[in-house]
Amino acid sequence: MRIISMALGASVIALAAPAIAQDILFKPIVEARLRVETVEQDGPAPISEDNDATATTIRLRAGGEVSSGPFALLAESEGTLALDEHYNSGVNGKTSLPIIADPETVELNRLQIQYRTKPLVVTIGRQRINLDDQRFVGAVGWRQNEQSFDAARIEYMGIRNLKIDFTYAIAAQTIWGIDGGRFGATNRPTRIEGSNLFATVAYATKAGTLTGFAYLVDEDEPVVALQRNSSQTFGLRFAGARPFSKTVKLSYAASYARQTDATDNPVRYAADYAAAELGLDVSKIRLTAGYELLGSDAGATGIAGGYAFQTPFATLHKFNGWADKFLTTPATGLQDYYAGITYTLPKLGKTGPLAASVAVHRYDSDRDKIHYGDEYDAQLSLKLDKRLTALVKYADYRRKGIASFTGDADTRKFWAQLDYAF
Repeated sequence: MRIISMALGASVIALAAPAIAQDILFKPIVEARLRVETVEQDGPAPISEDNDATATTIRLRAGGEVSSGPFALLAESEGTLALDEHYNSGVNGKTSLPIIADPETVELNRLQIQYRTKPLVVTIGRQRINLDDQRFVGAVGWRQNEQSFDAARIEYMGIRNLKIDFTYAIAAQTIWGIDGGRFGATNRPTRIEGSNLFATVAYATKAGTLTGFAYLVDEDEPVVALQRNSSQTFGLRFAGARPFSKTVKLSYAASYARQTDATDNPVRYAADYAAAELGLDVSKIRLTAGYELLGSDAGATGIAGGYAFQTPFATLHKFNGWADKFLTTPATGLQDYYAGITYTLPKLGKTGPLAASVAVHRYDSDRDKIHYGDEYDAQLSLKLDKRLTALVKYADYRRKGIASFTGDADTRKFWAQLDYAF
């Protein structure tokens, strides 16, 4: 009888195993990026016999996601190797060279548990977070080592046309990697701890999506330069599009926010943010024009010369030109007037799409009537197949007058890269 029971039990397990196996899914993560980046930088800073830098780096990501029903576990490692390190990575001590913020590193990029249904997604652990246009919170995907957050995030979509997104983050894993903070680079640590709250409420209408947001940043670090990033920002954003025909579409976006100091910030200030952009798609051509203001408070206390609106957790490379001259907003603030054109070919032989774009920026201060400079950007990208993409890119920043902020120098940057994603 015991033998029969054991055999029956084994049969039940054998019959159930295929069903269980089918319910467990595995999705591999394999990504690679090979990049050559060069920088030619004129005086006044850094002062060196060699103001040129070259970084040849390769970035690898590997991992996977195991899911069953609404639950998923994701783990992903990330590593960057410098094949040519004639550059200042920000943490390698080569401070006489221009900075290219791709340090060598090996780290755990993401480790998260997720519960996901149609109305609700909950993510806990080290994760990638991109909110709205990434102006305030993003993964900094352009850099080889991306930014991730140790956080709990809730996304609720159970009410028609409404999305509520709330994140509590206890730390940001920065782009500076495992050597963060070395050689005196205390303002570029591996990890920034704190109690950060990111909240957005978005309501979709026929004309576009209206989003209210609150970003409460607490950089709980002993470094004064990081403490100054602690702030509270409240604002609104509206973005939408209107098609006129199958080949003509108008898109638009506008934002406003108010930022003040918070928690242990030694600076007392208040500053405004405003942005507006129009885009016109006509067949294969897209025209864009926009304006962005990061305001300055001349009466800020606790720091000489005033203080300006900052977005320390943003994907900053997306904004204010690809030369990255305004990763930290100058004390006198920033006004960015820009325009661009993109031409896209869906197919180019057996490859495609092919996209070519150019853009121009004029940078002025918010106060004191300073014209910082102008920038000219160009990019060409081609998808070679479903997994491989090639890109070349150029940025040329031309300073006007005297140097108006740290790092204000004529700068030319060039990139060539290949991206692979499995």
